[in-house]
Amino acid sequence: MQLDKAKIKQSFAAASVTYDKVAELQRTVGTELLATINSQIQTGTLLDLGCGTGFLTAALLAQAQPIIALDIALPMLQLTRSKLAAKALYVCADAERLPFAEHSVTGVFSNLALQWCVNLEAVFTDIKRILKPGGRLVFSTFGPQTLQELKLAWAKADDYEHVNEFYSEQQLIRFLQLAGYREIKLESRLYTPSYSSVLALMRELKHIGAHNVMSGRNKNFTSKTRLQQMLSAYQPQLTGGQILASFEVIMVTAS
Repeated sequence: MQLDKAKIKQSFAAASVTYDKVAELQRTVGTELLATINSQIQTGTLLDLGCGTGFLTAALLAQAQPIIALDIALPMLQLTRSKLAAKALYVCADAERLPFAEHSVTGVFSNLALQWCVNLEAVFTDIKRILKPGGRLVFSTFGPQTLQELKLAWAKADDYEHVNEFYSEQQLIRFLQLAGYREIKLESRLYTPSYSSVLALMRELKHIGAHNVMSGRNKNFTSKTRLQQMLSAYQPQLTGGQILASFEVIMVTAS
């Protein structure tokens, strides 16, 4: 997965002030992810990996302590701390370079964050390292059907990568197995929220920091002609001119 990590960090840092206003899908998925948590991993130290503005962190705190909230973007982490104060421990770090000792946490939870990692097999291996024996990794991530309508529309305008790529269930299972996980459960869910326009969709993606961070993206300004071609290709799918956008979410539990 060719991702620009510097761009990822910059995007989420910039989105910290707008994230909570538009992150309805992230909250919905986070709530459903919490419903999958087994009571056996609600004791001991828990890690919220890629905590963002602290939605999942707050929910975990209501069930267990201590909680470690980790995020690559310092402004996101600071916002979480402003909400939760001293209730959690806060670490600004990259999920691909976890600064924790071996067998130091009981459970690792991550809501729509691991898709921004370049080497998922290495990430899963490192999480396995810090998990205590019997500990579990529970996470949600975007699947390959995510934003397929936007991807197809851009493909009719130019040859650049405008939409991020995401791993499939089969790829995730392979990475987890290579990292040493034996009990793996996956469930894929498709969400199709509506938007007043394609531009409204693109603004939301920017406001949550989830716009294009592929290394093969067009680093120059997209011309008005190319943009209009894309907008024309993305046809309204609902009455009133509204458009739909697909978000495939894969829920995973592994130990």
